[in-house]
Amino acid sequence: MLNHRLTALTSLTMIAFAGNSLLCRAALTHTHIDAASFTTVRLVSGALTLWVLILIRHEKTTKIGSWLSASSLFVYAAGFSFAYISLPTASGALILFGAVQTTMIGYGFWAGERLQGRQFIGLSLAFGGLVGLFLPGLSAPPLYGSMLMLGAGIGWGVYSLRGKNGADPTGITASNFIRSIPFAVVLSLCSIDNLVIDTTGIFYAIMSGAIASGIGYAIWYRVLPAMKTTSAATVQLSVPVIAAIGGVAFLGESITLRLALASGAILGGIALVILGKR
Repeated sequence: MLNHRLTALTSLTMIAFAGNSLLCRAALTHTHIDAASFTTVRLVSGALTLWVLILIRHEKTTKIGSWLSASSLFVYAAGFSFAYISLPTASGALILFGAVQTTMIGYGFWAGERLQGRQFIGLSLAFGGLVGLFLPGLSAPPLYGSMLMLGAGIGWGVYSLRGKNGADPTGITASNFIRSIPFAVVLSLCSIDNLVIDTTGIFYAIMSGAIASGIGYAIWYRVLPAMKTTSAATVQLSVPVIAAIGGVAFLGESITLRLALASGAILGGIALVILGKR
């Protein structure tokens, strides 16, 4: 029974993480909300949801976040939103995931970890997949949006590294969400000329912040202690795949041969690196 519950909760979390890409892309292409407003509403609703969950559970928050982690969270959220103005759902999710994992693997290598033969092959394969995805051609994703998503991935990678071994992850995440709000407000003020209030777009942003982010992270932190490190890392390989399927099913997007080959190389390469860890 416990294994079935763990599997169900893990699957629900991966769907929530992929849902962020679908909700953001849908909001910025099918409604009139601007990217800065989407970012602000997402972060505010995520912060409120996480703190409500803490109050409901009567948890004592002994740790608080930091401004550096909050700024990394903001870089991720803002880059994510502006990138999805032009990027298809699948390409955006794949670039984001590849950038996050590359950042974390690269930090480990810089900190003294050494790659085994299979891991080196995997990293080379993943890097080659990213390069192949960006090569000029009709099916290449927009360069500007891709660079923004790479920046978002690096931001999330830094955020993940800083919170990797922290206690009270839900409390820290809630604190960091709150600290990121001033950055988002400044971004919205700087983008005031492009401000558009759209009811449906705001609804998507609230769903992204409260459900896909807030509740999604809360569930993930609950199941994470019961999983092996390699299992937790490997299961996240499903997120770009789920996002791609959702993009086809709900947003009418298509999967190109280039994207399919790049996905196989990037996700397969990262899987080799993860599974090669002792």
